[in-house]
Amino acid sequence: MASPAGKTLFSIPIKSSNGSVTVTEPAPKTYLLTFTSPPDNRLVTSFCEAFLLALDIIEARYPHGVVITTSGITKFYSNGLDLDHAMSTPGYYVTLYKLFARLAAYPMPTVAWLNGHAFAGGFMLAMHHDYRVFNPSRGYLCLNELDFGAPLKPAMLGIFEAKLSPVSYRSLILEAHRFTAKEALEQQMVDKLGGWEEVVALVEERKLTQRSKSGVYGVLKQEMYREVIAHLEGHEERVKKDAADAEKLEKVAQGKEDRVRAWEAETKGKSKL
Repeated sequence: MASPAGKTLFSIPIKSSNGSVTVTEPAPKTYLLTFTSPPDNRLVTSFCEAFLLALDIIEARYPHGVVITTSGITKFYSNGLDLDHAMSTPGYYVTLYKLFARLAAYPMPTVAWLNGHAFAGGFMLAMHHDYRVFNPSRGYLCLNELDFGAPLKPAMLGIFEAKLSPVSYRSLILEAHRFTAKEALEQQMVDKLGGWEEVVALVEERKLTQRSKSGVYGVLKQEMYREVIAHLEGHEERVKKDAADAEKLEKVAQGKEDRVRAWEAETKGKSKL
């Protein structure tokens, strides 16, 4: 599963982990973006910023073709968010969702080459790509928020709702199912299983280096995923609405408790007759 040789175009440091995002060109108009942020490519602010800058540089300075992303860490594509960082860093979700929205509407085809596990936010990152190729012998795809009691907001779920069948979506969210490579292919979460040869085959079969030449590729994606992007860009307003609704939810919960207590009292009274 080693990455192919190719001309190195540029590298951007990820300061929080002494890692980097490095972009090479293993074939004409084929840009391989490899991120390495030990130990498991957590989507912290500096990771997202380096990723976004790399996408900007490719778009602005190189002939448009196809962008393939992968991890320089053998075990993980990405292990998702660092919750402590997310909770303590102002504006974190703005940066994260900017990255997701950028990929969703990127003006070139994008391929996530999944060399290992893609959990939670890491799976979200992969799903915002146009295509996915998954290592057949290592790794799971999973949203495991159910297991550790974290909510999932529309900005996180929109891409899965847009791309998966209702049954796959249910298993992913309400069962926190860990999808093997075989299962992921069967459920159309990924397009191929394999390594670099299969990535190249996908690019060639679907003529991905040629898809953006008319100039409307990104525009078409913006329309296809307009609801996904709207959720991502509207996250801050959703946070405000959730805060405003919290009091209403407390009142609803209290109403339920009052009704149950009244029923218990009535039932207890009747049992004494």
